Amino acid sequence: MAEDRPIGAPVDGWSPPPAPTGAVLDGRYARLEPLQAETHAALLFRAYEGQDAVWDYLPYGPFHSAAAYHRWVKGITGARDPFFYAIYDKDRGAWGGVASYLRIKPEAGSIEIGHINLAPQLQGTRAATEAMVLMMQWAFANGYRRFEWKCDALNRPSRRAAERLGLSYEGVFRQHSVIKGRNRDTAWFAAIDSDWPALAAAYEVWLAPGNFDARGAQVERLSDLTRLVRVSSDPSL
Repeated sequence: MAEDRPIGAPVDGWSPPPAPTGAVLDGRYARLEPLQAETHAALLFRAYEGQDAVWDYLPYGPFHSAAAYHRWVKGITGARDPFFYAIYDKDRGAWGGVASYLRIKPEAGSIEIGHINLAPQLQGTRAATEAMVLMMQWAFANGYRRFEWKCDALNRPSRRAAERLGLSYEGVFRQHSVIKGRNRDTAWFAAIDSDWPALAAAYEVWLAPGNFDARGAQVERLSDLTRLVRVSSDPSL
């Protein structure tokens, strides 16, 4: 008798989801538009100017002139992977950062968020959190099965952000790449489609206006709302 061998469960009704199409992602606190040099570059450069630390874990930058940043944005505009968005903070009425979809694999139902670069005035805001939520929401609403977040293992703020959003820790790839002549170990996090309903409910509670006091301080912490969704936590945090 042939030995039984374990195989993966069937994925019933599976069909590859669409690649990102550039739809505007509009929320209560944030709006994301496809990044365009003429529309966004000068305003984003102004937000990043003098803040070289925001480029530490990215494979490019810092840019020390508006013209250089404009050329860089123009060069990646129109790329399908990575597909960049500019992030608008409605509370401040200002553009304050970018993020992208990348490693877009419709055939596997997998998509990653990355190239996240938030100017200091956007960091820690409701708009920054909602921007990540809007990108995740689009992915799962359009049929993706897996939403990934990867970062330099030394980038503790990024690791904390992934865990706060309820993404599960999946380990560290050692000597994963070389960035700006330096070694990069890469920490991996992900959420899958079965996580999404509980995550969406947590985000709805946290983003509700009633969850913030008159000064804009949160009442319930998002990490408390998402803790039970994660199947594994980052042991370094």
